[in-house]
Amino acid sequence: MAKAAKAPASFETALAQLEDIIQAMESGDMPLETALASYKQGTELIKFCQGKLADAEQQLKILENNELKALDLANGQ
Repeated sequence: MAKAAKAPASFETALAQLEDIIQAMESGDMPLETALASYKQGTELIKFCQGKLADAEQQLKILENNELKALDLANGQ
């Protein structure tokens, strides 16, 4: 049975790992078994990144009638 992959240390680490997987898979030199394992790892990294982005969005949410509003940075605030 395969071991569960350790969660990346950060969003940036996960994104870098995902980019490496994509480059390796696009090279076309990867054996099928390795490609399948890389694909599985990539999907887990995508889920991790999506979760981190959702967490960040939640932290940036400005609550006013439960709507996500754009930040107005024109005034430097």
